[in-house]
Amino acid sequence: MPAGSDAFADPPHRFSVPLSATRRGARLARLLATEQLRTWGLPLDPARLIVAELAAKAASHGRVPGRSFRLTLAVTRPGALRIEVTDTRGDCLPVRAPGTSGTPAENGYGLLLVEELADRWGAAHGPVPSKTVWAELDLKC
Repeated sequence: MPAGSDAFADPPHRFSVPLSATRRGARLARLLATEQLRTWGLPLDPARLIVAELAAKAASHGRVPGRSFRLTLAVTRPGALRIEVTDTRGDCLPVRAPGTSGTPAENGYGLLLVEELADRWGAAHGPVPSKTVWAELDLKC
């Protein structure tokens, strides 16, 4: 292998945990993410704010009684932190433009925070019956 080749480099960091779809589970997601980011030596903000918002959404809007949600953090190449929250309500993807009246929690204004803080974000169906809402932060080296 040529010098400088990353063929044998350590795999990217990855952390994944199922959590109860409750307010307590959402709080635990933020606390666990904070500790994992510290362990990896990564900046806490804005990642923990994004985790808090996505976990809160999973615990409220993505909640199915008796089912959990999953928090996944991964440092991917080329230098991005990916935050994923997967819940079992694949039938309802979040919308990007709130544009209607009502309280912020009812109309997705909390996702405006994610949109402002993340470099990229989105949602995807699957595996059935789940959906994953994700956000990526470019790591400044």
